[in-house]
Amino acid sequence: MKQVISASRRTDIPLYYTRWLADVIRQGFVDVPQPYNARVRRVSLLPEDVHTVVLWSKDFRPLLRNAAGVRDALARYDQVFCHLTITGLGGTALEPGIAPWQEVIAQLPELIAFAGDPRRVSIRYDPIVHWYEGGEVKSNLPLAEPILREVSKTGITAVRISFATLYGKVRQRRGWRWYDPAPAQRLEITRELVALAHSLGLILYACSQNDLCLAGAMPSRCIDGELLSLLHPQRLPAATGKDPGQRPECGCTPSVDIGSYLMRCPNGCRYCYANPKIPSR
Repeated sequence: MKQVISASRRTDIPLYYTRWLADVIRQGFVDVPQPYNARVRRVSLLPEDVHTVVLWSKDFRPLLRNAAGVRDALARYDQVFCHLTITGLGGTALEPGIAPWQEVIAQLPELIAFAGDPRRVSIRYDPIVHWYEGGEVKSNLPLAEPILREVSKTGITAVRISFATLYGKVRQRRGWRWYDPAPAQRLEITRELVALAHSLGLILYACSQNDLCLAGAMPSRCIDGELLSLLHPQRLPAATGKDPGQRPECGCTPSVDIGSYLMRCPNGCRYCYANPKIPSR
């Protein structure tokens, strides 16, 4: 069975590593350092071995303009699926390396054309972030309505959410005081977002936070073998069942991630728990 390639949960490859991606595709394989040991895994990128390439980014414009020939390189695959993250915080101190959301969302028509079907594009309004500023709790929630309204005009229906997970390295980041909503507050926020999404013809999915399903969100499979099989031009089957390499509440089906935490991300998102390049505030 052909495998699903993920590029990548670990860093923003379509925005910052387009040349690298184009090069490894042309090479036909990539050696991936494993995140929790010193081993290296060789992954075939030959078209005959790849079912779908799943791309994750906060800005696909370098790919769409064919930087380093990456769009041409990806054209050899039967199917590409795109996750575009839009939190509304681009250009602020929380996401200093990201363009304002209005600029990012404007790429959706071209991104859909590249993927070939709006069902192959998912929007991640993720994470929902709360922080203290001037003694008040602030968040990106006020931007949910304008973002989702613009998404609804494109034909995309899938929107994924989660609340920021405040790992120790995030809580210790200097200059920020984070606010972590209580479970009841998270459910109330989710109910409001589900209602908003429904009014706009969108489906809201909860990513790796299954308690949010109590408020009407659907459990997310951000990589969904059944959907990828349905959308595949030849209807070739992809692996289903739970991906054993993901978190317990993650609903994703099996894939092979070709990114690395050594490929540091310049987005500078203050809530990031990976290995970002974060500039001084």
